[in-house]
Amino acid sequence: MAFDYDGRTGYEPISDVDRKEFQEQGFLLLRNVLTEEHRAALEEAVDRVYAEEKAKGNTKKDGTLHLLGFLDRDELFGDLLTHPIAFPYMWGLAGWNLYSHHNHLDVTPPALEPEKPYWGWHQDGYRQNSDPETMDPNLPRPMFSLKVAYVLSDLSETGRGATKVIPGSHLWNSLPRPDDVTVHNPDPEGTVEITANPGDAFIFDRRQWHSRSTNLSNITRKMLFVGYTYRWIRPLDELHIDQDSQWWANRTPVQRQLCGEGTHTANYWGINWDGYVDDEIPLRKELKERNLLDRKIPWLR
Repeated sequence: MAFDYDGRTGYEPISDVDRKEFQEQGFLLLRNVLTEEHRAALEEAVDRVYAEEKAKGNTKKDGTLHLLGFLDRDELFGDLLTHPIAFPYMWGLAGWNLYSHHNHLDVTPPALEPEKPYWGWHQDGYRQNSDPETMDPNLPRPMFSLKVAYVLSDLSETGRGATKVIPGSHLWNSLPRPDDVTVHNPDPEGTVEITANPGDAFIFDRRQWHSRSTNLSNITRKMLFVGYTYRWIRPLDELHIDQDSQWWANRTPVQRQLCGEGTHTANYWGINWDGYVDDEIPLRKELKERNLLDRKIPWLR
């Protein structure tokens, strides 16, 4: 299915204002990223996948579904890899040597009962928060990855299970944890719940301290998260892509790169075996042909 995005290609550079805000705040809320037709088609696909997973017994007792590696479950999901409005933020903020290492489909029905106390604040990346850390607490760890979250349901009011963030906290290596997490604790100072309309999206640095929230409404929260990282980092989710399938045949060279395709091991590091940059890496090739590489920006060199 083709959707009208006014000629946007996914290769329009982001503004310096957006880049600065992301680097200072750790996230960006983007309005009207999905057309209503596109959003509705994605929600229909999510509902189908949810029904399939529920029939297999893969949802939780409360009906929640957190499905990893969902991209190949529908043609529409694969096309999200290069969404014409969101994708420029991925290569604009992280460069051309990217792929999607982690992606998840989330369906969160209204809570059936009050939630037990929990402390859900975290940074993404698991050992990426320990292995490269220095002994200097004032030196932030590298970003390494970022995510785009597509909002399919109405999260325009608080209390609907939206993501909570602390703007600017991506530059903190730690967050004070309450001594007793068996009782309800207030959110950390500066917490913002990302309220968004259907069709909006938000982008966040994996280091951003964030937490889920409880869905206290009568609306089922439906979201799609697509993460991007460098090709020299191993995948987090297991993808079981059938390379003989029509889904794979329909992927563009850039989308195949974003699914993890490469020609050899050095290629994942952005080079050929001669040690020089491989200009045939699909996303680099596309950006180079469009004169979008920029030596002033390290990840776009």
